[in-house]
Amino acid sequence: MTKNKSARFQVDSRLARLLSQEYSSTEKALKELIDNAWDADADSVSVTLPAPMSDEPIVVVDDGCGMTTEEVRRHYLAIAADRRIHRGDRSTNKQRLIKGRKGVGKFAGLMAASIMTLETSARGVLTSFTLRLGDLAEVDDIEHLPIELVTQPCDDSSRGTRITLHGLHSNLAFPDPKKFRQILLQEYGREAGFVVSVNDKTLGVDDVDGSYQNQTLTIEDVGDVRLAFAIGETRSVSRQPGIVIRVDGKTVGKPSFFGLDEQEDFPPKLLKRLYGEIDADGLRDHVTAGWDSLVENSELLARVTEAIRPVVFTAFKERYGREIQLAQARLRREVHERLAALPEHRREYAERAVKKVLDRFFGEPPEKIEPYVFVLLEAIERSDYGAVVEHLAEAQRRDVATLADALERFGLADMAHLVEQANARQAFLDRLESLTLAPETLEATMHKAIERNLWIFGPEYSLFSSNKTLQRHADEMLGKQFVGERANNRPDLLLNENLNGECLLIEFKRPSHPLNRDDYTQATNYRHDLAKIVSKPIRVLVVGGRRSPDFPTTNREPDVSVATFGDVISSARRQLEWQLKVQEV
Repeated sequence: MTKNKSARFQVDSRLARLLSQEYSSTEKALKELIDNAWDADADSVSVTLPAPMSDEPIVVVDDGCGMTTEEVRRHYLAIAADRRIHRGDRSTNKQRLIKGRKGVGKFAGLMAASIMTLETSARGVLTSFTLRLGDLAEVDDIEHLPIELVTQPCDDSSRGTRITLHGLHSNLAFPDPKKFRQILLQEYGREAGFVVSVNDKTLGVDDVDGSYQNQTLTIEDVGDVRLAFAIGETRSVSRQPGIVIRVDGKTVGKPSFFGLDEQEDFPPKLLKRLYGEIDADGLRDHVTAGWDSLVENSELLARVTEAIRPVVFTAFKERYGREIQLAQARLRREVHERLAALPEHRREYAERAVKKVLDRFFGEPPEKIEPYVFVLLEAIERSDYGAVVEHLAEAQRRDVATLADALERFGLADMAHLVEQANARQAFLDRLESLTLAPETLEATMHKAIERNLWIFGPEYSLFSSNKTLQRHADEMLGKQFVGERANNRPDLLLNENLNGECLLIEFKRPSHPLNRDDYTQATNYRHDLAKIVSKPIRVLVVGGRRSPDFPTTNREPDVSVATFGDVISSARRQLEWQLKVQEV
């Protein structure tokens, strides 16, 4: 017997903010419905997507726990209520970590369609209702929208939820099955006990957007091993990249890279693009008792690894070999002259070493790789350091350990580094002092010279490093204040951050400028302006040529310091001289 009951939405105070959020694509909106099936402890969920330009609906069906009529009324219709508050962070039966956290994902389907019908079965009752966007437009308050719950008896064993979406929005692209599978693969491709299918195709390795291979290898004492893997076009194809081993249809252990992650000349970032699986039933006698891994010292597993690694490596080389070579070529042009100046025997070694660095940091921006390359070349160019570096590269592991112990015992490594650093910094201070003595030196010149050398202000300042986002805030703030004729008076500010989240605002004045009260007031005002958009504490440092009598010495705001270039350079020299004297002793 069918019964109709009335219900209404129960509105949480977070509704307006949450419903204002939009999904960037139809596929991402539909993923919310898959998350709901996961939260409902479903074993499987199937999605049927319509052909483009058709009138067919989108249908999402799961075999989860379903909902009773009262659960629909009290929980499902409680928009924006955080379910974790009432039912915890994990699902009832399978103890899965809950994914639906905002309470509006259940209505994500309305981002793609104008009519949503929900049918859910639990405890011998089928409950359904239909929601139309048109009805929402006719009420001033969603809380006043009546919902007609239709209930009827069903089989006691029936459970699960079906969502049907009619009237797809014409201004949105039809959901693409391939794109949708790739989004789902990212999160659910490795989940055991949760099968997702789209248009009757279960998620699989061949859904990765990239190059796909499927072949069978015959391995001694293991038999036929089926290898299916893909190398994705995007940076990461899954939350768990790599290749899993399946024995008798069951996944054993975690994904592996089969030794590629241990090759020094293989770019680690490429590993995130690998996704695959191996069916090796011949390893069943080498699975641990808990069926959670394979025996580590298994000879058969070693044979499988040796057979799989070259196949995958060759596929990577074919796909990314040219890209790797181009990356190397760009940087090699910059170091070509330095390599050419090296003796032939050392040049060959330097080229191999540079290649290893380029491979290791594949995909990183050039500004991150260049320091490693140039430090390496600096060491090789010097005959004494070059000999040590070359010996370390060619030594056996136990020899390296012995040498490292000796260097640590005598402190030679630290001594060499500190002396070299101190000498380089002495030369820097000489050049910086020349700039301060030149009357024409501008603030921007001092800013550029000091930006990456904050150690001159003292050890505590050396922990601050460049932060592009913070600097952009400072530039935008100045851009609004100094426009038109005032643009020429725009000050030079540097905003950095240390590991503790503290910010340092440095206002540079030209070396010929005497610091006065106006400079102090201006710098503290900048801090007040930035505090409106930067939530972290901000220290202020004003730097100039000398200090005027009217520069405040008392009653200053907290964390405001002043320094002259002369005093800073003098203090930095004393520290370096002490450092060199200690090393000589």
